[in-house]
Amino acid sequence: MLALAHWLALPHNGLATVFLIALLSATLLPLGSEPAVFALVQINPQLFWPAILVATAGNTAGGAISWWMGLGTHEAVEHWRGKRSEGKALAWLKRFGPRACLLSWLPVVGDPLCAVAGWLRLPFWPCVAYMAVGKFARYLVMTAGLIYLWPRVGI
Repeated sequence: MLALAHWLALPHNGLATVFLIALLSATLLPLGSEPAVFALVQINPQLFWPAILVATAGNTAGGAISWWMGLGTHEAVEHWRGKRSEGKALAWLKRFGPRACLLSWLPVVGDPLCAVAGWLRLPFWPCVAYMAVGKFARYLVMTAGLIYLWPRVGI
């Protein structure tokens, strides 16, 4: 366990750690990746843009995994029930299409939204593109805001 903690230590493997945490936090696991991004940028300010881009890539990949999990769940339920299982409650989301994935950055509802997009069989690549835009904006605004509120003090 100590070896894993050392491997994930931000100063040594910061971008890889940020990618992994961002990926896992975009699934249905209850994690937040923003503290890791902020900590890395505080330790290495020159990594601001790489950290934002790597976190966006990891979080978008996690959203894509959630999309596939939603699709797989839908296929399994349909196979088990022998009929289409799309309810009226999901119809309103389908109306927005892949654009709804722009909201995947939202806390609490954002990660399940990606799975629901897969459940609804919304087109994969447009969903991923909208996820990436929303997640990039979140990381940029949150990290820049945190740096503004808590500027780096000589470390």
